[in-house]
Amino acid sequence: MSDTLTELSRFLTFDRDAWARLRDNTPLTLSESDLDAVRGLNDALSMDEVVEIYLPLSRLLNLYVRATQGLYRATHTFLGDTADKVPFIIGLAGSVAVGKSTTARILQALLSRWPSHPSVDLVTTDGFLFPNAVLESRGLMNRKGFPESYDRLRLVRFLADVKAGVAEVHAPVYSHQRYDIVPGATQAVRHPDIVIVEGLNVLQAPPHERAENQLFASDFFDFSIYVDADARDIEQWYIARFLRLRDTVFRDPQSYFHRYASLDETEARATAVRIWSDINDVNLRENISPTRMRAHLILSKGPKHLVEQVQLRRV
Repeated sequence: MSDTLTELSRFLTFDRDAWARLRDNTPLTLSESDLDAVRGLNDALSMDEVVEIYLPLSRLLNLYVRATQGLYRATHTFLGDTADKVPFIIGLAGSVAVGKSTTARILQALLSRWPSHPSVDLVTTDGFLFPNAVLESRGLMNRKGFPESYDRLRLVRFLADVKAGVAEVHAPVYSHQRYDIVPGATQAVRHPDIVIVEGLNVLQAPPHERAENQLFASDFFDFSIYVDADARDIEQWYIARFLRLRDTVFRDPQSYFHRYASLDETEARATAVRIWSDINDVNLRENISPTRMRAHLILSKGPKHLVEQVQLRRV
């Protein structure tokens, strides 16, 4: 069976209008100022996008959370205990520059406004990258963002503790300005209702013959989302973002990429193309894109950075 037929058999496919109708009566709880706070660099996130794409998704996730909480209550009733509810974990994957961070933030904002699960934490897997000193010692600085550049054992332990209902769990913190882990800094996760885990390779599939009892981040997800787009479009978005950063963040002398601030536009564009071609495109093709079909839901974007199609895995 071809990949296309396999995909059609696994997913229900909605165009933008059909998906928007599934909003039903879900209220719009965000203002324009809220939107400004979550919008990413070069993202075309408008209120129309929120209403037509993310409100229906918020409604779907709310139904999943409620159903899952009901299953936990049923299990605890059967066992005769009164254990606290377990956080619902959402995994969110996609390429560099595809807009997954903005998607994660908008979902956090919308989901936290539902009365049944007001506490929603967002954790990025950037914090679980090995420090630059470790990557340099292993010859992995040019493979940063590839699966082997992450402390996967630490990420799995973190998710296992969250899923076990540990009262307070700590995640390491990453600085994009420093391009490195912040020594000693942590993000506290205190038994939230929902945790969104966003990262390049969070849906990474296990090898065909994995070791006994080996766990992966995706083993802990109750729901997973993949933000998709044509690689040629993502490359253009990456280049545009690089040029914007050259004129803003890179100008800070403390920025790891400060050396790029002095490049003229031609040089900056060529540098962005080289980085994309040598690193990000390779990672996308070899590691990220192959996880697409493992997601419960796929948001497919068109050239204008707007979601044009939604695919939902059949139950």
